[in-house]
Amino acid sequence: MSILDVSHISKSYGDHKAVDDISFSLEKGSVYGILGPNGAGKTTTIRMVMNIIIPDSGDINLFGQKLSEDLKNRIGYLPEERGLYPKMKVIDMLVFLGELHLMKNSEAFNKATSWLGRLGLKEHANKKVEELSKGMQQKVQIIGSLLHDPDLIILDEPFSGLDPVNTNLIKDIILEMKASGKAIMLSTHMMEAAEKLCDQIMMINHGHIVLEGALQPVLEAHGTSSIQVEYTGNAGFVRELPMVETADIYSNYFEVRLKDHQNRNMFIEELIKKIDIHSFKTMQSSLNEIFIRLAGETPNE
Repeated sequence: MSILDVSHISKSYGDHKAVDDISFSLEKGSVYGILGPNGAGKTTTIRMVMNIIIPDSGDINLFGQKLSEDLKNRIGYLPEERGLYPKMKVIDMLVFLGELHLMKNSEAFNKATSWLGRLGLKEHANKKVEELSKGMQQKVQIIGSLLHDPDLIILDEPFSGLDPVNTNLIKDIILEMKASGKAIMLSTHMMEAAEKLCDQIMMINHGHIVLEGALQPVLEAHGTSSIQVEYTGNAGFVRELPMVETADIYSNYFEVRLKDHQNRNMFIEELIKKIDIHSFKTMQSSLNEIFIRLAGETPNE
């Protein structure tokens, strides 16, 4: 059963089409990645799902029903812009957020205390939010989005401000939520994280879907493989070979992408003539490389 069905939604601001005819669905026990650069339409799409922005056209169904305010208590939402009250104590802030989602005070307190321990913040529970580092505040906000045990979790740039250790901790929590049957919508610039976490992805650029589908078929369909060669000799000639599309040459290895992989044997023949080859391996394109190729820019631009 689909937790979320989005059908042909669009949103314009004057002459600017922020989101143009986007459709997707999100299943229970899965992670769906919404990827793309700043200004692509990711956050606008999420805000329409959250009923913060009303689409100009299209339909959004949540848990098999038309989107409504009553259903929002079943959603955990981490917005891109943070909404913590800086003068409140951390534990009071979290209990307040829990109560907004109809939790009893004692339940919210107990769950908040447990989550603070899980994320290494228990000793900071009685500090004011403003006394915490940016990364700590980010973790508090993440706790606030998970506290009420939502069925659908929407995370807009959850890794912002986090160091590598805490980034991995949040990745682990996302995978645990998935394993417990939650549906997770993840918007991120971090293509490497998306590649490890997502079952389905949608790449957006300028409000349009660039590609969409299950992760592995997307990688196979759009990921033109590159070739990495370890060598000795002078490999400068590789850039001039007619079958080579791109070439990055380093002191003892180079990586190339061929215009057509039917030219692979011809390419190898040219290499054998001029350099000593120590290893030769095919490398699958990453999501980041695919996006740059399709959208013509890097995800964090």
